[in-house]
Amino acid sequence: MNKIIDIHTLTVQLPTRREHKWTGLTEPIGRYVLVKLTDSDGHVGWGEAPALKDWGGEFGRYFGESPAIAELVIERYLKPAIVGIEVGNFGALHERMDAAIKGYPYAKAAVEFAAYDLAGRALGVPVHRLLGGAVRRRIPVTHSLGLIGMEEAVREARSVVDEGIRTIKIKVGQDPRRDIAIVKAIRAEVGPAIDLCVDANEGYKTPGEAIRTLREMELQGLKYAEQPVMGIEGLAAVARAIDTPVMADESAWNAHDVIQIIERRAAQIVSIYTTKPGGLYRAMEVAAVARAAGLICNVNGSVETGVGNLANLQLAACAPAVVLSCVIPVSTPAAQQHGQLGGIYYRDDLLVEGMRLIDGCIELPDGPGMGIDVDLAKVAKYQIQGAVA
Repeated sequence: MNKIIDIHTLTVQLPTRREHKWTGLTEPIGRYVLVKLTDSDGHVGWGEAPALKDWGGEFGRYFGESPAIAELVIERYLKPAIVGIEVGNFGALHERMDAAIKGYPYAKAAVEFAAYDLAGRALGVPVHRLLGGAVRRRIPVTHSLGLIGMEEAVREARSVVDEGIRTIKIKVGQDPRRDIAIVKAIRAEVGPAIDLCVDANEGYKTPGEAIRTLREMELQGLKYAEQPVMGIEGLAAVARAIDTPVMADESAWNAHDVIQIIERRAAQIVSIYTTKPGGLYRAMEVAAVARAAGLICNVNGSVETGVGNLANLQLAACAPAVVLSCVIPVSTPAAQQHGQLGGIYYRDDLLVEGMRLIDGCIELPDGPGMGIDVDLAKVAKYQIQGAVA
């Protein structure tokens, strides 16, 4: 059996379409670490760590990973641990990575994505076959509106709905009065048929503040309220007090976190990432625990480039618990962008061809590995030499 023989890392920075921020974020999106794995037969796989220093779970329990930290962890600890592993042995891959260093799930996820891509290409099958098979082939897209002005948010909401998007997530959590007003304005613009969600990123100071604010927003009809406060206990207090389903995000990194959420009845929905639990292998565990408890899920992320976003698509296609629209980009190279806004956060991308958005859904690619090839010229163009951030 062919084996992993080399790992290479580099940092890229994609140009953003506009600033995209949420409560607690202090640095731009899009500066992320890429991982390239090579096996003994010459096959190559790619992965991505969309690491952000401001992102680390409730009360900082998982800390933050900057691109520099993720790259250091991969080069110093993970690379020596996994060289020589048989391609496709994902259980052994995780055992070795966890033995080499505790934590750092984003670094581990990047390596694991590349390992899945590599295995799929070596076997000539798409990654979703390696995960058990696709239960849906179109992934509905939720478009995320960051912390932007009221008029801009309303205009963008109108535009993406006209393009076929059917779910909009509105970033909130800094000013309750602003939050209530912007939800009301967007509902008035897009009408009752569009699903609206709000995401406070733990921003409300107390469960009481969150409850008062969300009760006002509920008058506009909300699909869910994502992570209104910090902590599973606070989430549970909010969930008991409002009719809108509560989604756990910062509180739900891995399967153990989901068990705690279930025990405390803290949320009805879990936002699953491919990265927070450390890769696809562990993300499927999160989805299985949620499904066993009757929780529904979406797939969310850190506004990945196309390299990491392909892993999002594989998870969203394969995990039966993932029944909601997913907050993922529509990764599209510059040459294929023609003014569309739905799911577009960058002015360019690292894939040789864009993801196909049809009726507000991304079609699951069927190529080997992650499904779409990486554009090596774009990787070179956007590589940050000597990056330390």
